[in-house]
Amino acid sequence: MVEIRKNFHNDLENARAEVIRLGATLTEAIPRATAILLSGDLEGADYLVQADDEFDGRASMLEASCFEILALQSPVAADLRQTVSIIKIAGELERSADLVVNICKAARRIYGHDIDPILRGVISKMSEQAQNLFAATMEAFEENDAAKAAAIDDMDSYLDSLHRQFIQQIFESHSNLKIDLQVAVQLAVVARFYERIGDHAVNVSEKTRFIVTGWVRERDGINRYKARVEDETGETLRISEQN
Repeated sequence: MVEIRKNFHNDLENARAEVIRLGATLTEAIPRATAILLSGDLEGADYLVQADDEFDGRASMLEASCFEILALQSPVAADLRQTVSIIKIAGELERSADLVVNICKAARRIYGHDIDPILRGVISKMSEQAQNLFAATMEAFEENDAAKAAAIDDMDSYLDSLHRQFIQQIFESHSNLKIDLQVAVQLAVVARFYERIGDHAVNVSEKTRFIVTGWVRERDGINRYKARVEDETGETLRISEQN
């Protein structure tokens, strides 16, 4: 029995280590994709697009290893929270990597077109903030730091504001004939990719909070709903107990 538990904890630690490695790979890929976009590096774009197969494979293997832990080890309490959360985190990382690839594909579609210097500056800021978000998110996960994980949401708000600023600048640049319609559309989509990368970082941070404390965002909404109904009707709801 002792040997079985030792193997279980080794498997769980290996899964955590793979999450950290995948997170590091993703964090490094974000500025690389941005440099490819801004420089029109077609060779670099092809390399990152092709490298996504390896990332997808590693994420899938990570999920499979966690399903095996669930099936064979029947973890409970904190170990169960961690195993289930890693499965979900693997999906968040894989989808974020797909967004990085999409930035590279957009770079190929607008190859040969100039990008307004103001737009280039905002793209660089969005990229830097997306990278910072994932770096901080993975640090919180590695350290099991719920407080750091909770701060990620505020960091994402800045990325959201950059996204809105970028979209407004696209309209201005296009109306001033600094970029054509094709480039404007592609850049608007790229901005959305950065914004979505930030959303995935927030999702990973929420899984970290769940691992450490059992906190679930949806429960906050349920509790607010219960309080409002109870205040209006005087009746006690038992939604949380049912869940």
